[in-house]
This record gives sequence, structure tokens and C-alpha cells, in this order.
Amino acid sequence: VSFLMPQKMVSAGKPLAFLSSLVCRRTAPALHWEATSASLVSSAYASLPSCKARESVSHQKMVMSSSPQAATTSSTGYLNAKDAAALDVELMSTPGFTLEQLMELAGLSVAEAIYQVSPPTKNGSNGGRVLLVCGPGNNGGDGLVAARHLALFGYPHVVVVYPKRSSRQPHYTNLVQQCLDMAIPVQEEMPTDLSSFSVLVDAIFGFSFSGSEIREPFGSILSQFKQQQSSSLIVSVDVPSGWNVDQGDTLETGFLPDVLVSLTVPKLSAKKFTGRHFVGGRFLPPQLATKYGIQMPPYPGVSQVMEVTTTPHSQQESAL
Repeated sequence: VSFLMPQKMVSAGKPLAFLSSLVCRRTAPALHWEATSASLVSSAYASLPSCKARESVSHQKMVMSSSPQAATTSSTGYLNAKDAAALDVELMSTPGFTLEQLMELAGLSVAEAIYQVSPPTKNGSNGGRVLLVCGPGNNGGDGLVAARHLALFGYPHVVVVYPKRSSRQPHYTNLVQQCLDMAIPVQEEMPTDLSSFSVLVDAIFGFSFSGSEIREPFGSILSQFKQQQSSSLIVSVDVPSGWNVDQGDTLETGFLPDVLVSLTVPKLSAKKFTGRHFVGGRFLPPQLATKYGIQMPPYPGVSQVMEVTTTPHSQQESAL
């Protein structure tokens, strides 16, 4: 996924939220953004040849162009596991972010994405009930932050399952206490009835997963999630747990979340994801974006996330 800031729109001084329609279309594999007065939908593709302005009778369109360099393989915007880890290290050294800062922004992005796809409601038997399963690493920390924000966003029932608590840094202890202060239960065991939750959040491994098997208790938990794939909305944080960060579901787990929230930039495995896809983490400094070939999405307003959807080549061509 690679993104371009709509310079033409900025220079014209037109707020993104009020455009009746905005589209950037490119030859396949391509990138385009589409917006209506009520929503923003963007579709992202791997390489970026320049696009030409065009108008439609049925839609008012604004088209962005890019330099030829944007079409190179290194500037697709997808990161492999090695580069994603290196970017994290640089974020906490060159710009001087702390782990706590990045985790707070990441968790807020996850919570906002969940709000967009399944806002809190008291209608129905399980409306507004969210279960987050958090792993022992940073992905789990993102989940703990997201849980707190979901409670602040008005979700009536948020539960955290935290089977293996991290003892590496006191910050994780603080995150648990912050959840408890919001009356969010933090427990070690899974609830007996997952069908009572409208949203299940996988914040277990992220891009830290590697190996040929999923260790317990997380293997059993993911099996429970799979059983709920037809009834509950399942959201994965950064990378679906159990997936190879670069190659996707190489273990053939069959775990297919409905929503993926990529943090900072999508990982290579996101190319294999077919559900609703959000990019979050609105904090990347320009010099690091340039170094890693990332062009940040035009986040609307004050939003911390932007939805992107990959479309097959044939569909893109038919839309042109």
C-alpha cells in the first residue's frame, strides 16, 4: 500500500470531508481514493505509475499525480518483518518517541477503527460488547490501550483477556491498572460464551510472530476465534495472529479476521488480506517515511485511521 498526499486538493483549499467524490485511479496495480459526503473509502495497490486527471459526468473527481520514482518497488509502502522492526527502532531513537507514546497512538488507532466498523449500541443482545485478547508483547499493549479508549468511546461492556502478562516493563502493569480504573475486567481465562460479544479483537502477536506452530494458550484461543468467524466481527491488530508477517497464512490456520488495522504501514502479509483494511498510526516523521519508501495516507480531519481496500486488477480496470 502506498499513499499520496492530494496536493491538488490542498492547494484548492477544499476540505476532504465535504468532497462529493474524490478519485485517484492508476494503471494496475494501482491506487485510488474515493470519498462521498458521508464516508471515505480508499483502495490501495502496490505500484504507482502517474495518473492523469479525468472527469466523470456522474461524479465530480479530483485526481492526484506523483513523481515517476513513486512507481519503484522500494516505494510500494509495504514493509517486510525486518524493515518493520528496523522502523520501530528508528522511531524510538531518531525522532525520540518512547514506547509508551507509540503504544498509546497505536491503541487509539485500533479503537477508532473498531468504532468506525462497529459503533457502540445498546440495541440487540450483544451490541457494544467487545472482547480483546492481548498477547505478552507490544501487540498486547496496543490492545490494552485500545480497550481503555473503547470504554471512553462509550462501549458498555469491554473485557480484556490477558493470559500471559508481560513483566518486561512496568508500563504494561500501568496499562492493566488503567483498564481496571475504567472498570474493564482483565482476566486470564476466556469467557465460556464468545457469541455474547459483538466484536472480538486479536491483539496477540502482531509482526512478532515466527515459527511453525502457535504456542498455547493462544493456539486454542485462535481456534475459538475461528469458530466465531461467521457470527462475531473479528479485528486483528497489525498482522492476523499466526500469519507469517511476509507471506500470510503459511501455517494454513484458516484464521481470517473481518478487519485488519495495520499500524504505521501495512506489512507484506496484508497483500493476502481480503477484508476491511485500515491503516493507523498518524505519527511517522517525513524523513523516515522517505527512507522506507512510505507515503502517508491523507487522513481525513483529525482521524487517526484511514480505511483502505485492495481490489483485484480486473475490477480496477473495469472501473476506469
